[in-house]
Amino acid sequence: MAERVSVAIENGVADVRLNRPEKMNALDPAMFEALVDAGRRVTADRAVRAVVLSGEGRAFCAGLDFASFTGMLNPDRGARNLLDRTDGSAANYAQRAAYVWQEVPVPVIAALHGVAFGGGLQIALGADLRVVAPDTQLSVMEIKWGLIPDMSGTQTLRHLVRLDVAKELTFTGRIVSGTDAVRLGLATRVSAAPRDEAFTLARDIAGKSPDAIRAGKRLLNAAPLSSVADGLKLEETLQLSLIGSPNQLEAVQANLEKRPPVFREPQG
Repeated sequence: MAERVSVAIENGVADVRLNRPEKMNALDPAMFEALVDAGRRVTADRAVRAVVLSGEGRAFCAGLDFASFTGMLNPDRGARNLLDRTDGSAANYAQRAAYVWQEVPVPVIAALHGVAFGGGLQIALGADLRVVAPDTQLSVMEIKWGLIPDMSGTQTLRHLVRLDVAKELTFTGRIVSGTDAVRLGLATRVSAAPRDEAFTLARDIAGKSPDAIRAGKRLLNAAPLSSVADGLKLEETLQLSLIGSPNQLEAVQANLEKRPPVFREPQG
């Protein structure tokens, strides 16, 4: 069996690919486990400065593989129980497959093509940015099966689109194009070659101070969940941790000398 999710790291950019093309990268027990493991791997590697998350074959991810749905919910059949919680996380195992990308300390860019349905869309929503092909099809499709989004999609979708839009997409399961996804706020930008553009963006980010990039993601992720006072305090704390640090000084020096910066791996 081919590795469900492949991870390759080059020049600070992690290339993470869902690798079940014969099933349009549908989610089975092995795929859930591989996604969580891939997220943990890039989190632990301090050389990683950006991540590109994409799917092999004709689609990003077609959602849940219903042929293995019963096995995933029944631990007696040998599959991991998707409702298990590990590592003290608030998320269960199914939710971790999508939300782990929010927990990765560096920017994660999802490159979407083909379809991103149901759980596939929720994985994409866990990324920080989404680059989509114009004809990509996206859907909060759980209602089709009499279900609701349950892979952390409600926690990410609500920060991207208006509440009424989130409700309409959830209540109807309607399919939107990549172009419409950008208009609604589901996606960041449209590209005819989303994976190529995602890597261009990732390489640009990888060339910036990794300390500042990590602090920026932490700060912006915390902002919607914090009071104004807590948000301002975190902003101050993180900025003070950056000022005068080796990578901050290198950013200044490189700009003054008009040369590419050479940053150290982040320490914290």
